[in-house]
Amino acid sequence: MQQSRKAFLRLSRRALLAALAIALVPSGVRAGDHGRHEGRGRGEWLAVWGASPSDPANPMPGVTVREHVRLSFAGDHLRIRLSNRFGTSPLTVGPVHVARQGTGPGIVPGTDRSVTFGGEPTVTIPAGALAVSDPIKLEVDALSEIAVSIFLPADSGTLTIHALGVSTTYISPPGDFTGASVLPVASTQLSRFLLANVEVLARKDADAIVTLGDSITDGFASTVDANRRWPDFLAERLRAKHRFDDISVVDQGISGNRLRKDIAGPNAQERFDRDVIAQTGVRWVTLLEGINDIGFPGSVEPATTPRTTAPEIIAAYKQLITRAHAAGLKIYGCTLTPFEGTVFPGYFAPDKEPVRQAVNDWIRTSGWFDAVIDFDKAVRDPSHPTRMLPAYDSGDHLHPNDTGYQAMANAVDLKLFSGEDGD
Repeated sequence: MQQSRKAFLRLSRRALLAALAIALVPSGVRAGDHGRHEGRGRGEWLAVWGASPSDPANPMPGVTVREHVRLSFAGDHLRIRLSNRFGTSPLTVGPVHVARQGTGPGIVPGTDRSVTFGGEPTVTIPAGALAVSDPIKLEVDALSEIAVSIFLPADSGTLTIHALGVSTTYISPPGDFTGASVLPVASTQLSRFLLANVEVLARKDADAIVTLGDSITDGFASTVDANRRWPDFLAERLRAKHRFDDISVVDQGISGNRLRKDIAGPNAQERFDRDVIAQTGVRWVTLLEGINDIGFPGSVEPATTPRTTAPEIIAAYKQLITRAHAAGLKIYGCTLTPFEGTVFPGYFAPDKEPVRQAVNDWIRTSGWFDAVIDFDKAVRDPSHPTRMLPAYDSGDHLHPNDTGYQAMANAVDLKLFSGEDGD
């Protein structure tokens, strides 16, 4: 537990700075199907979980990592995507196993499955590329968790991670423990390693929502291992209503992310095709990005860095809207939440607030987005609208707490995903 706490503190410090600063296909699946809504039939792949590749990490030679993820959709066949986005050379991994998550580093007995790639137990992923597994026969429920265990060989090289997992990854002593009922644990971290997506073989007309964003979508300051990010709460709301149980939610937030420049992860414009359009079954995307573009100059970046203007942010929005529409997707704009009083030095300044207000006004009134989700209204303090409501504030006056993330999810009109708009 002490190791886990230290790992959490290390990641917390890093994330705080960032906040500033063809596979084998079973019957019924068409090879080459892009997975978007047009022309989708019965028995096609649907993205049900995601973690955008955000950073390179040091090699961890000869160990097994076991990470657990909660799926937003049920199924009886899965497949996973492993990413070598930040690798500087080909990466060979395997064996890989998938099972239902038990307690801690344990799995549910009798559910362990070996994963293959083109029929082989290992796979070599070129630098910058990803690998899609063969179908894995394993029945899972919506909102249940699976454990993915990956053996990293001795010459693993630079690894690709999603830095802010808000979920415990268990790391073994040297050895292949991918099939172990309980993984022996040498250390823990709160980052995701290599695992970028989980998909299920879904029924006809199932569709995915991709939530593209920064730390507020990534769940910074939410409770570790509790699935309390706002996209998690949105998935729960959808599952609670039968008419929406054919919809999955894929969280593609990166803590510290920006629209226009790289600091924490590739900027939103660079990663849009990979993290949104390439997601199987995607039909809708929500966009909550821009607050770091406003806040970073004078904090993570030197005080002499030119301030980001509202027209610059709006121009980036227009690019993403155009690309979403070209791919046949609906894109919903999310207003930027208040940040006055944030504890991060230099992040807020009086001349930055008018930029946020101008951006939010454009989101609400321009008509460019297919709809608006007003997160600003959902979490601001009515008596001090430039600040977050104390009950929703994690304490840093920038990121919501669990209650605030739930309020954000509750502010999403589920009718946006009902198909009642004639599409």
